[in-house]
Amino acid sequence: MRILLTNDDGYLALGLRTLARAAAELGHVDVVAPDREQSATSHSLTLHFPLRVRETASGERVVDGTPTDCVMLAVGELLTERPDFVLSGINHGGNLGDDVLYSGTVAAAMEATVLGIPAIALSYAGKDVESIEAWGALVAELLRQLLLRAEFPGETLLNVNLPPVRPEEVAGVRVTTLGRRAYMGSLTRANDPSGREYFWIGGGESRWWGGPESDFQAVHSGYISVTPLHLDLTNYRLLEEIARWDLKL
Repeated sequence: MRILLTNDDGYLALGLRTLARAAAELGHVDVVAPDREQSATSHSLTLHFPLRVRETASGERVVDGTPTDCVMLAVGELLTERPDFVLSGINHGGNLGDDVLYSGTVAAAMEATVLGIPAIALSYAGKDVESIEAWGALVAELLRQLLLRAEFPGETLLNVNLPPVRPEEVAGVRVTTLGRRAYMGSLTRANDPSGREYFWIGGGESRWWGGPESDFQAVHSGYISVTPLHLDLTNYRLLEEIARWDLKL
């Protein structure tokens, strides 16, 4: 089995190294990752300047682009063989609910899905990044159950979130839906030392909601959440209703 690894925290991230060790128990691992943090880049591609790739002494390919760039370059040019799976992560921070729309980690797995390659995005929902390393054995076992299945769901990626507890305290695994999240007070408006106005996105507080089957509820209760995500955003329930609007020009 050939496994491609990438992330959005950069090639030096502890989460990526932990995932690489876990995945190496299942097959050959290739790492193609960004040269720096690319959080919240979503599914963006680099179109307006050329991409550069370098190789580290230990064989990782480092790209000065987004996670989506990394997957596209790896599959299209850098690897001698097409990977059987793409794993993205382990992200430093959760990717729950609406956050999947912004996440570079999830977008890398999504790009693999677009290319017809089974993919899993993994994230750690805790704030203590150093704790990720202790998850190696548990992640390896989870990957073994997911990657060695006879059939992986088509046109679907799995979004996995690890709860902010010690691995030995995990309550289990839940298959979940996406929760919802709203940010409040996340925009800062101020002036720099020269008096010029600027805006800063980030920070503030967030409010979660969703049923007991949602991903954030599972993680909050100490469970690993596994959420199947597909690429078709069509709201099929509204097709007939909107057709009755009889839109015309």
